Amino acid sequence: MNYYYRLGLFLLMIVCGWSSLVEARVQITTIPYNHGEVALEGVVAWDDAIKGKRPGILVVHEWWGLNEYVRERAEQLAALGYVAVAVDMYGKGKVTTHPDDARQWMQQITANVEMWQARGREGLGLLQANPLVDQTRLAAIGYCFGGATVMQMVYDGAPVKGVVSFHGSLPLPSASLSNKNSVKILIAHGEADPFLSQDHITKFKRALGEAGFDWHMVVFGGAQHGFTNPSANQYGMEGVQYQEQANRRSWGYMKLFFDEIFR
Repeated sequence: MNYYYRLGLFLLMIVCGWSSLVEARVQITTIPYNHGEVALEGVVAWDDAIKGKRPGILVVHEWWGLNEYVRERAEQLAALGYVAVAVDMYGKGKVTTHPDDARQWMQQITANVEMWQARGREGLGLLQANPLVDQTRLAAIGYCFGGATVMQMVYDGAPVKGVVSFHGSLPLPSASLSNKNSVKILIAHGEADPFLSQDHITKFKRALGEAGFDWHMVVFGGAQHGFTNPSANQYGMEGVQYQEQANRRSWGYMKLFFDEIFR
């Protein structure tokens, strides 16, 4: 090995080593926990290059379960400087690509609203227990079924600054509900989503207004259900399709929303 080759290799090692030092170090690991007798397994992601406490974001999966897509979202949030916990709403190992399985698991949760809300609280408890999280700056985001779940957390009075629902089913609050903790709500909705009627959306917006919530809805033209998930087209469901532009823009709206509620 000649001198110049060894020198070049040495310099390359220095450059690579320096690059690894300045890059964000996002860590991700699983968290086993329980809700009653149901064994669950969540995921936590954080950047260990950041010192001190930071805002915490709960992430709630689509009706497919806590799959790789949700893990990636948690990692993206960690790269933005948050601690992200992806909650498990179904049970350890319950992940599918089959709509019939997903529908059955989701309906088992949504059929009992009190249990639905309690399971969301259990996941939020993981975020609250994390020593890196600033307990005064919490939020939650959810996709599809997860979007409905974060709305149920709002109705349950979860101690969060705000929630973001991406192509969620938008459940209605009870008529007697009022906003007791000044939570803010961002809804990212696809204009071509066939699973929500315009009548339901109108009732949803009216109910939020009557309850005194601070809410904002962004509607993306031509976007169908599941527009944030690059794998959406692979599920073979009519009305479920990824749209890169709506995905990118809705994520940008979320970041602005977090900048506002955490400032």
